[in-house]
Amino acid sequence: MKATRTRILSRPDFSRPTLEVARTLLGTYLVRRNKSGVRSARIIEVEAYVGPEDRASHASRGRTNRTGVMFGPPGIAYVYLVYGMHHCLNVVTEREGYPAAVLIRAVAQDSTLIDGPGRVTRRYEIDRSLNGLDMTMGQVLWIEDRGERVATDQIGAYPRIGVDYAGKWAAKLWRFRLEARNERKPPARRLRTP
Repeated sequence: MKATRTRILSRPDFSRPTLEVARTLLGTYLVRRNKSGVRSARIIEVEAYVGPEDRASHASRGRTNRTGVMFGPPGIAYVYLVYGMHHCLNVVTEREGYPAAVLIRAVAQDSTLIDGPGRVTRRYEIDRSLNGLDMTMGQVLWIEDRGERVATDQIGAYPRIGVDYAGKWAAKLWRFRLEARNERKPPARRLRTP
């Protein structure tokens, strides 16, 4: 059995164009360490938010107290509360000063699918106390590459969810999902709770 090399994603991994980062996060592992121990799950679905022009992005209205993290260095956690009850985890991408991030939408832990960003954060005890955390340090929350390669035909691209207010930006195929080979579904809106 061939041993795989595990590597914590570093700042240069997140400094690339957001859509590229989003695709390459599929198949990597979200890792959380807290007083309960260390848990990890394979990233199955992500959603990209790119720049100040992207009307679906929180940063489209400029830099605020809430969005300030998105303008920071790549590899930083952007955690916010949606609907007053669900936390969502994003990782900042591209260059400092340019607001872009990738939302972690779904993960698989063993044979269990945790589908929806609010479910992911609940399961891994991620809340706003981790907003601004440097995910490249490998201390509390990070992403690992465990050497599992994902083929292009395993990645489905779909419209983003819950951003209908963004007009044409909502239709961008910037939600990426890891799929079993030969099971690719046509792009469609699927209603799911966060």
